[in-house]
Amino acid sequence: MPSNRSITRIITQNRVWQSIFRQGYPDTDENQSKAITNSWFLHIHPVRVKTHTLKISYTWGLGVISFYLLVVLLVTGIWLMFYYAPSVERAYTDIQNLETSVTFGMLMRNMHRWAAHLMVLTVFLHMCRVFWTGGHKHPREFNWVVGVMLWLLTLLLSYTGYLLPWDQLAYWAVTVGTNMIGTTPLIGEQSRLILVGALETGPEALVRFYALHIFALFLPMIILVGVHFWRIRKDGGLSSPLASTDEPPEGGVK
Repeated sequence: MPSNRSITRIITQNRVWQSIFRQGYPDTDENQSKAITNSWFLHIHPVRVKTHTLKISYTWGLGVISFYLLVVLLVTGIWLMFYYAPSVERAYTDIQNLETSVTFGMLMRNMHRWAAHLMVLTVFLHMCRVFWTGGHKHPREFNWVVGVMLWLLTLLLSYTGYLLPWDQLAYWAVTVGTNMIGTTPLIGEQSRLILVGALETGPEALVRFYALHIFALFLPMIILVGVHFWRIRKDGGLSSPLASTDEPPEGGVK
């Protein structure tokens, strides 16, 4: 019977394995570095991190929590799309059927709704934490702007999703909101017509808000999240406390 070592050798020394994993077992500094830089999933993380960033009290994991909530929204949103049609005749009925006739329908809708609420909160708290610890200062100004754009997209995604159940609360909330946009000087009325597509909130508004919610706003959100993580990586990881510098400390952790 072959030993565990021989089985491991058979698995790791064939062409299929080596075509996917280009470096050896990460038992040396060089292989540890290659394991990260050669991995599509891990290259976004720095090879070394500052020790203070490992303390939960420094970041509270707010950025990671926000990302996980975005994943929950993506998964539950795709699932909800199978049971929803953006038409005034079916939208409200589809939501009612989802809650009463679809297995785990109410659970999935509530997961989507509460994940959206929590993401608005965690992204806001994350920005407060970054500002409080000086993470918006040089050389991280660009990533701070990206973060602000992500915050605005989070609010817009929540707002556009608010109309989709097509109930009284959603209808009047969107009507009031778009009327407020219409009062903006110079571009207000044009902006309102682009969003609503008619003189009043109706079928055109529902379709446009649906398109904004599932694609026109969500796609830039995904792209900017990738840019945000990439800039964190290129800027040397998470920022240092205000009392220190951004230079990697000698006590960096691999």
